[in-house]
Amino acid sequence: MAADPLPITTAADHDGDIVYPSAIPFLLVHLGCVAAIWSGVTWPSLALCIGLYWLRMFGVTAGYHRYFSHRSYATGRVFQFILALIAQSSAQRSVLWWAAKHRHHHLHSDTVRDVHSPRHTGFLYSHVGWIFARRHDATDLSRIADFARYPELAWLQRFEILPAFILAISCFLAAGWPGLVVGFFWSTVLVYHGTFMINSLAHVQGSRRYVTGDDSRNNPLLALITMGEGWHNNHHACPSSARQGFRWWEADMTFYLLRLLALVGIVRDLKAPPARVLSNEQQLGIRVVQRTAEQLAARFDPERIATAVAAALHAIDLSALQQSLAEARGRTVETLAGLNLPHLPSRADLLVQARAMFARTPSFDEIVDRGHALLFAAIGDHLLTAAPSRAIPARLQ
Repeated sequence: MAADPLPITTAADHDGDIVYPSAIPFLLVHLGCVAAIWSGVTWPSLALCIGLYWLRMFGVTAGYHRYFSHRSYATGRVFQFILALIAQSSAQRSVLWWAAKHRHHHLHSDTVRDVHSPRHTGFLYSHVGWIFARRHDATDLSRIADFARYPELAWLQRFEILPAFILAISCFLAAGWPGLVVGFFWSTVLVYHGTFMINSLAHVQGSRRYVTGDDSRNNPLLALITMGEGWHNNHHACPSSARQGFRWWEADMTFYLLRLLALVGIVRDLKAPPARVLSNEQQLGIRVVQRTAEQLAARFDPERIATAVAAALHAIDLSALQQSLAEARGRTVETLAGLNLPHLPSRADLLVQARAMFARTPSFDEIVDRGHALLFAAIGDHLLTAAPSRAIPARLQ
């Protein structure tokens, strides 16, 4: 895979990053909704609004997301193009741009390299601001090379707003000004924020059934609004699955419609979550274990712990410990654990914390061992520069 072109960033790095001219059409669509005061609201325009909301939400969920981003099912080239047209009629950029950004999101979910993580960039930026940021404007075609090879999709990449423009004109011709304002503008704004809430709110509010190394959550209300996308923790546990509502009671309208399309032969090979995922018995990958261990280690304060350890030792003992750590060369855990020092969290302490933080997983031992190593390495780094002190902090985590 090509090298990651995006730099490591924090919330402060996004100041001045928004390309305001490119956000003007987005703002105008929102302002256009207010024009209903003059155009009026008619039954045909309301029917258009409701119908286009669900049609285009399906284009986002089944098209942008489950097909172009994750290839969770297969289809022919004609329906592939239809899916792309429906998706792009939502005015959320091209399928190539959308899918490339989403694949990047899964690779770096809720890390400092994520394109839209509430944890690192704040709620508002993760909800909508990132879309208009200079750093995210280009399409990394290396991430979406499997679809970029189709000329019709490359054409849609060049004329990404055309499907939405044609739909807007069609709404006006079908139902006049109310058709444009209510039918098109209202439904467009609703689809915008329904989609965006998966990037923002679904990483903040909800429950977590699976350990995924990120903040993804299952949110039943979002699942209803977005035709199943709200089962976001399920999705991050098995991104390739066409089904995101893993339990019988987890409504997933996108999957139900895909099943109907499969019955008539329009789509095929719908991928399902493996039995071990459904039963939460799967071993986690190295990347997920690492990220989860980092979250666990972060619950402890290594600087405060190191200060407490240094304060409990005489100057001679601290100097001897610092020499041992300097000579350990990557064996910090063994060095510190073998000295039976006060105030150091035990592996059992981390295990208790992990069970309180995370859902059940067979990978608990790996997570705790890795978290223990990360924490002790950080404590060791602080001890190397510590000076003897009589003050012992009362709170260590």
